[in-house]
Amino acid sequence: QVHLVESGGGLVQAGDSLTLSCAASGFNFRTYTMGWFRQAPGKEREFVAARVWTGIYYADYVTSVRGRFIISTDNAKNTVSLQMDSLKPEDTAIYYCAAAKTPSREALAYDYWGQGTQVTVSS
Repeated sequence: QVHLVESGGGLVQAGDSLTLSCAASGFNFRTYTMGWFRQAPGKEREFVAARVWTGIYYADYVTSVRGRFIISTDNAKNTVSLQMDSLKPEDTAIYYCAAAKTPSREALAYDYWGQGTQVTVSS
């Protein structure tokens, strides 16, 4: 059975840092694209970052977080993390960890999802 469990969310001030973690199990972590998405109230779920697997690994980021967020994975522990620096109020959302067999920025392409963790950035 597949499980994706996020942790690390919380309430921070603008400019602060926060690191989200996701523990995965039940599938071949090494050969999946692992992504982070977020959904703010009244908005659609949006792609944030991914550790893409195409036979090689590379990182992909949405423009709004590039240079501030870093995605990293540990294949030995089946974990994916999202280090978020210089947080802004507009980063406030529920953050979801997801896994896709086919690399994509589209949420529909992702096969497995975590339950989400709330990140709130106050101004």
